[in-house]
Amino acid sequence: MYDTKTVRTLRMKDLPSKVGFQPSTIYGLIAQGKFPKPYKLTPGGRAAGWQEAVIDAWITKCLGDQS
Repeated sequence: MYDTKTVRTLRMKDLPSKVGFQPSTIYGLIAQGKFPKPYKLTPGGRAAGWQEAVIDAWITKCLGDQS
């Protein structure tokens, strides 16, 4: 069975408080390949999001790079 509690999708409105960057900065980092790309929530749709685990891993990697 699929446990929905372990997979959470973040939308752009959720990211600034989680990563500390404004949407314009996040989109710039995506364009530079320095931030995970979002995935489409529905095929052919406009809505996009990120898996929270992917964002958490990105934050952990950034913290590790500073050491």
